[in-house]
Amino acid sequence: MRTRDPKKEKAIRDQALAMIVKNGFDGLSMQKLAKAARVSPATIYIYYRNRDDLILKLYSEAAAKMSAFTLDGFDPGMSFKDGLRVQWRNRARYLLEHPLEAHFLEQVKFSPLHDRAQQTQHPSFTESMRAFLKGAIRRGEIVRVPVEVYWSVAFAPLYQLVKYHKHGHGLSCTEPFILDEKTLSLTLELVLKALKP
Repeated sequence: MRTRDPKKEKAIRDQALAMIVKNGFDGLSMQKLAKAARVSPATIYIYYRNRDDLILKLYSEAAAKMSAFTLDGFDPGMSFKDGLRVQWRNRARYLLEHPLEAHFLEQVKFSPLHDRAQQTQHPSFTESMRAFLKGAIRRGEIVRVPVEVYWSVAFAPLYQLVKYHKHGHGLSCTEPFILDEKTLSLTLELVLKALKP
Protein backbone atom coordinates (compact mmCIF):
# COMPACT_ATOMS: atom_id res chain seq x y z
CA MET A 1 0.00 0.00 0.00
CA ARG A 2 1.37 3.42 -0.97
CA THR A 3 1.86 6.02 1.76
CA ARG A 4 -0.27 9.11 1.88
CA ASP A 5 1.41 12.46 1.32
CA PRO A 6 -0.51 15.44 2.80
CA LYS A 7 1.11 17.85 0.33
CA LYS A 8 -0.01 15.77 -2.66
CA GLU A 9 -3.51 15.38 -1.23
CA LYS A 10 -3.77 19.16 -0.75
CA ALA A 11 -2.51 19.78 -4.29
CA ILE A 12 -5.17 17.39 -5.63
CA ARG A 13 -7.93 19.09 -3.61
CA ASP A 14 -6.82 22.62 -4.52
CA GLN A 15 -6.54 21.85 -8.23
CA ALA A 16 -9.85 19.95 -8.30
CA LEU A 17 -11.62 22.88 -6.66
CA ALA A 18 -10.10 25.38 -9.10
CA MET A 19 -10.95 23.19 -12.11
CA ILE A 20 -14.57 22.67 -11.03
CA VAL A 21 -15.12 26.37 -10.35
CA LYS A 22 -13.57 27.35 -13.70
CA ASN A 23 -14.94 24.58 -15.96
CA GLY A 24 -17.82 22.97 -14.09
CA PHE A 25 -18.07 19.31 -13.12
CA ASP A 26 -17.74 18.17 -16.73
CA GLY A 27 -14.36 19.93 -16.89
CA LEU A 28 -12.93 17.70 -14.16
CA SER A 29 -11.21 14.57 -15.41
CA MET A 30 -8.77 12.54 -13.37
CA GLN A 31 -6.15 12.79 -16.14
CA LYS A 32 -6.35 16.59 -16.28
CA LEU A 33 -6.42 16.78 -12.50
CA ALA A 34 -3.32 14.60 -12.17
CA LYS A 35 -1.45 16.82 -14.62
CA ALA A 36 -2.54 20.03 -12.86
CA ALA A 37 -1.64 18.65 -9.41
CA ARG A 38 1.65 17.21 -10.73
CA VAL A 39 0.89 13.68 -9.58
CA SER A 40 0.22 10.44 -11.41
CA PRO A 41 -3.43 9.48 -12.00
CA ALA A 42 -2.86 6.44 -9.74
CA THR A 43 -1.92 8.79 -6.88
CA ILE A 44 -5.39 10.36 -6.91
CA TYR A 45 -6.93 6.94 -6.24
CA ILE A 46 -4.90 6.59 -3.04
CA TYR A 47 -7.07 9.35 -1.59
CA TYR A 48 -10.37 9.09 -3.50
CA ARG A 49 -12.33 6.12 -4.83
CA ASN A 50 -13.55 8.00 -7.90
CA ARG A 51 -14.49 11.43 -9.22
CA ASP A 52 -17.76 11.62 -7.24
CA ASP A 53 -15.98 10.62 -4.04
CA LEU A 54 -13.51 13.45 -4.58
CA ILE A 55 -16.29 15.99 -5.19
CA LEU A 56 -18.29 14.83 -2.15
CA LYS A 57 -15.24 15.03 0.11
CA LEU A 58 -14.45 18.52 -1.21
CA TYR A 59 -18.05 19.49 -0.48
CA SER A 60 -17.96 18.07 3.04
CA GLU A 61 -14.76 19.96 3.82
CA ALA A 62 -16.00 23.27 2.36
CA ALA A 63 -19.41 22.96 4.03
CA ALA A 64 -17.79 22.27 7.41
CA LYS A 65 -15.62 25.37 7.02
CA MET A 66 -18.61 27.51 6.01
CA SER A 67 -20.59 26.19 9.01
CA ALA A 68 -17.72 26.94 11.40
CA PHE A 69 -17.49 30.51 10.06
CA THR A 70 -21.25 31.04 10.30
CA LEU A 71 -21.48 29.72 13.87
CA ASP A 72 -18.49 31.71 15.18
CA GLY A 73 -19.82 33.77 18.11
CA PHE A 74 -23.38 32.66 17.32
CA ASP A 75 -25.80 31.19 19.84
CA PRO A 76 -29.20 29.79 18.78
CA GLY A 77 -30.73 31.47 21.86
CA MET A 78 -29.77 34.97 20.68
CA SER A 79 -32.42 37.48 19.78
CA PHE A 80 -33.28 37.30 16.09
CA LYS A 81 -31.70 40.70 15.41
CA ASP A 82 -28.42 39.86 17.15
CA GLY A 83 -28.24 36.33 15.75
CA LEU A 84 -28.89 37.43 12.19
CA ARG A 85 -26.29 40.21 12.50
CA VAL A 86 -23.66 37.69 13.65
CA GLN A 87 -24.57 35.35 10.79
CA TRP A 88 -24.43 38.13 8.20
CA ARG A 89 -20.97 39.24 9.29
CA ASN A 90 -19.71 35.66 9.47
CA ARG A 91 -21.20 34.63 6.13
CA ALA A 92 -19.86 37.75 4.42
CA ARG A 93 -16.40 37.04 5.83
CA TYR A 94 -16.52 33.44 4.61
CA LEU A 95 -17.73 34.42 1.13
CA LEU A 96 -15.05 37.09 0.75
CA GLU A 97 -12.19 35.07 2.21
CA HIS A 98 -13.04 31.78 0.47
CA PRO A 99 -14.54 32.69 -2.92
CA LEU A 100 -13.60 29.42 -4.69
CA GLU A 101 -15.11 27.25 -1.97
CA ALA A 102 -18.25 29.42 -1.81
CA HIS A 103 -18.68 29.17 -5.58
CA PHE A 104 -18.12 25.42 -5.45
CA LEU A 105 -20.78 24.99 -2.73
CA GLU A 106 -23.26 26.80 -4.99
CA GLN A 107 -22.33 24.59 -7.93
CA VAL A 108 -23.01 21.45 -5.89
CA LYS A 109 -26.29 22.88 -4.62
CA PHE A 110 -27.63 23.01 -8.18
CA SER A 111 -26.20 19.70 -9.36
CA PRO A 112 -27.37 16.07 -9.31
CA LEU A 113 -24.87 15.47 -6.49
CA HIS A 114 -26.70 17.79 -4.10
CA ASP A 115 -28.77 15.16 -2.27
CA ARG A 116 -25.73 12.94 -1.70
CA ALA A 117 -23.65 15.94 -0.63
CA GLN A 118 -26.24 16.98 1.95
CA GLN A 119 -25.84 13.60 3.64
CA THR A 120 -22.16 14.38 4.33
CA GLN A 121 -22.99 17.50 6.38
CA HIS A 122 -22.89 17.42 10.15
CA PRO A 123 -26.42 17.96 11.53
CA SER A 124 -25.29 20.46 14.20
CA PHE A 125 -25.43 23.39 11.77
CA THR A 126 -29.01 22.63 10.68
CA GLU A 127 -30.04 22.01 14.28
CA SER A 128 -28.60 25.38 15.37
CA MET A 129 -30.40 27.22 12.57
CA ARG A 130 -33.67 25.41 13.32
CA ALA A 131 -33.43 26.22 17.06
CA PHE A 132 -32.64 29.87 16.25
CA LEU A 133 -35.69 30.18 13.98
CA LYS A 134 -38.05 28.38 16.35
CA GLY A 135 -36.96 30.63 19.21
CA ALA A 136 -37.48 33.78 17.14
CA ILE A 137 -40.95 32.63 16.04
CA ARG A 138 -41.88 31.62 19.61
CA ARG A 139 -40.82 35.06 20.92
CA GLY A 140 -42.82 36.79 18.17
CA GLU A 141 -39.72 38.36 16.59
CA ILE A 142 -40.36 37.12 13.05
CA VAL A 143 -43.28 35.99 10.91
CA ARG A 144 -43.81 32.29 10.25
CA VAL A 145 -43.16 31.66 6.55
CA PRO A 146 -41.92 28.68 4.52
CA VAL A 147 -38.17 28.17 4.99
CA GLU A 148 -37.47 29.03 1.33
CA VAL A 149 -39.22 32.40 1.78
CA TYR A 150 -37.35 32.99 5.03
CA TRP A 151 -33.97 32.23 3.43
CA SER A 152 -34.73 34.39 0.37
CA VAL A 153 -35.57 37.38 2.55
CA ALA A 154 -33.01 36.79 5.32
CA PHE A 155 -29.90 35.91 3.30
CA ALA A 156 -30.30 36.48 -0.45
CA PRO A 157 -29.73 40.27 -0.08
CA LEU A 158 -26.42 39.62 1.66
CA TYR A 159 -25.28 37.18 -1.02
CA GLN A 160 -26.18 39.70 -3.75
CA LEU A 161 -24.24 42.48 -2.02
CA VAL A 162 -21.20 40.18 -1.81
CA LYS A 163 -21.51 39.52 -5.56
CA TYR A 164 -21.53 43.25 -6.26
CA HIS A 165 -18.50 43.66 -4.01
CA LYS A 166 -16.59 40.89 -5.79
CA HIS A 167 -17.40 42.41 -9.19
CA GLY A 168 -16.35 45.83 -7.91
CA HIS A 169 -19.50 47.57 -9.16
CA GLY A 170 -23.25 47.58 -8.68
CA LEU A 171 -26.14 47.48 -11.13
CA SER A 172 -25.08 50.56 -13.07
CA CYS A 173 -21.59 49.16 -13.77
CA THR A 174 -20.36 52.77 -13.74
CA GLU A 175 -19.94 53.38 -10.01
CA PRO A 176 -17.62 51.29 -7.85
CA PHE A 177 -19.28 49.23 -5.13
CA ILE A 178 -17.68 48.20 -1.85
CA LEU A 179 -19.57 46.26 0.79
CA ASP A 180 -18.81 48.21 3.94
CA GLU A 181 -20.31 48.11 7.43
CA LYS A 182 -22.71 50.97 6.67
CA THR A 183 -24.19 49.23 3.61
CA LEU A 184 -24.35 45.90 5.40
CA SER A 185 -26.15 47.44 8.41
CA LEU A 186 -28.60 49.39 6.23
CA THR A 187 -29.55 46.26 4.27
CA LEU A 188 -29.81 44.16 7.42
CA GLU A 189 -32.19 46.69 9.01
CA LEU A 190 -34.45 46.47 5.94
CA VAL A 191 -34.39 42.67 6.13
CA LEU A 192 -35.25 42.72 9.83
CA LYS A 193 -38.22 45.02 9.12
CA ALA A 194 -39.41 42.72 6.32
CA LEU A 195 -39.45 39.71 8.65
CA LYS A 196 -41.21 41.38 11.58
CA PRO A 197 -44.75 40.18 12.29
